[in-house]
Parts: sequence; C-alpha cells; structure tokens
Amino acid sequence: MTAKELSRHGAEPPAGLLLAAGEGSRLGRPKALVELDGERLVDRGVRTLRDGGCAPVLVVAGAAQVEVIGAVVVPNPAWRDGMGSSLRAGLAALPPGCPAAVVALVDQPRVTAAAIALLVAAYDAGAEIAVATYGGAPRNPVLLRAEHFAAVAEAAVGDMGARGFLRAHPDLVTRVPCDGVASPDDIDTPEDLAAFTRPDR
Repeated sequence: MTAKELSRHGAEPPAGLLLAAGEGSRLGRPKALVELDGERLVDRGVRTLRDGGCAPVLVVAGAAQVEVIGAVVVPNPAWRDGMGSSLRAGLAALPPGCPAAVVALVDQPRVTAAAIALLVAAYDAGAEIAVATYGGAPRNPVLLRAEHFAAVAEAAVGDMGARGFLRAHPDLVTRVPCDGVASPDDIDTPEDLAAFTRPDR
C-alpha cells in the first residue's frame, strides 16, 4: 500500500510520526542528519513510514532544523526535555480526524516498511494499540488509535514516550512480531554507526 492509499477497509490510513528531535549527544551530532547508505536517517524514516502505508507523515524536529520532502516538520522547542516532549508535540500536531498514528524513532534505521505494514494490518484488524516485538520483547514502532492520543500524551514524560501508558494498559496492546522483517537496533554512538556501515550489516 502506498502512502496515499486508504486502508484495506476504506478508512483513512494512520498517520506516521517520526521522532527526530534529539541532539545525539553521545553520537556528537543530531541523529536526524546522520547519513546511512547515502541517505539521511530522517529521510529514511519518512520513506519507511510512507512505504508502510502511513499518510500524512510528520517529523518532530528540535536540535537540528530539517527540511524533509514528503513530510510535515513539527518543531519541538522543548526537545531538551526528552522524547516525551517530542511525542506530545507530534500528537498535538496531527490533523483533525486523524484515526491513528504509527510512532517511529529516527535512530532505528533497520525498522522497515514491512514492519510498519504489519502494524497497519493490525490496525485494520481492529487493534487499539499495536506494538512491534522482537524476540517477544516490545519495542518500537508503536501504533496508537486516536482515542488514546490524549492519555498517551499526558503520560509521556522525560524519555518515557508511550512506554508508561502501555505498561499501565496491557489489555489494550496487540503484540505484532516483527522478527525477520526488521530490527530494533539503534544508533547512539559512533561505534553503533560504524557497526551499521559494515558490509555484513
């Protein structure tokens, strides 16, 4: 499904929300601007969300000002307060009537469009919240239905993101195994980036 198509049941597709505001202190530069395989991580994340079936796609930016083709950039002046502030800014910027959103992180470049599509399929099947799992462990990305946006935003403090809300409401969560189609490995340090650029990765 392309980013402009409707979901299988004819409803509006979920939006994509890429959190990309951090300064990358351990990496030494904002992660959004890091290039991998000749592509900035922010562009890669937007492409992944669009190819996985999300529309529109919003990018929450902070430490680095970015322009991204095919996405709406949402500034987060409070980015130093942690990922929770970016999640709140992104959820608040979603267009009226948006039925759901897939939240992804810019520093996980091995999250694929196939993984996003699995979350979208879970949404089409009626999931309230869909969480990607790897080896049975919940990680990112996460799909949230609109009726939970306000509660998730309220619980998003510091670097918690949606984690606190998800732990408090396990009954709402559908786990979506993404082993074999994606990896949650992230880029936090120069050593991480070097590992991602090895020929065997």
